[in-house]
Amino acid sequence: MYSALILGILSSVHCVGMCGPIAFILPIDKSNVKKSTHLTLLYHLGRITTYASLGLVFGLIGKGLFMAGFQQRLSILLGVVMIVIALLPSNFFAKYSGTNFLFKGIAKLKQQLGLQLKQRKASSIYTVGVLNGLLPCGMVYMALFGAIATGALGSGMVYMTVFGLGTVPLMSLAIYSKTLFSQTLRNKLQRVLPFFIVTLGILFILRGLDLGIPYISPTTIQLQISNSVEVCK
Repeated sequence: MYSALILGILSSVHCVGMCGPIAFILPIDKSNVKKSTHLTLLYHLGRITTYASLGLVFGLIGKGLFMAGFQQRLSILLGVVMIVIALLPSNFFAKYSGTNFLFKGIAKLKQQLGLQLKQRKASSIYTVGVLNGLLPCGMVYMALFGAIATGALGSGMVYMTVFGLGTVPLMSLAIYSKTLFSQTLRNKLQRVLPFFIVTLGILFILRGLDLGIPYISPTTIQLQISNSVEVCK
């Protein structure tokens, strides 16, 4: 699960490094510490709820792939995809941004986000978190591949929950201290991000190579034992 935590941290770095996360504009009154803490936790809970739900679905897919014997090959594929994406120019996918159907879906999602942000209620903050978790994000997609690679339904949900928890510290800082994230700092974060993604991609490749290294490159037998324990739970 260490990769889920790392991906979560990198995801929050990616979000802060872009034009600015939704966390910057959350209608949270910072003068009331108790209330602002409660609303911040609701926002994070909303995002983690979405991530965990997606992890459950993709963990189920991974379970089917594991039973078919594809889990370790999937881990290698994920590692290669991560490295390739990290090395491509940041605007490479701009011309492949989706079909009109996807554009309409994303537009409606953003519209709902805008409506919820205007309501300034606790339930709305939670809903903003839920909807935020559904926005298109390459880092989330990578984490979902990781959930598939766990090869178990419960493990997929836990993987995405840990991923969500990894985003909490930096995103909380963005909510309370957005002035710390100047454009210069954001640009620097964006430049170093690919190096971390490549490193994580290498770890995924090693995991799929069946080298017998505990935690880094477990054997097929070790993976089977781990997933058997998950099923028993």
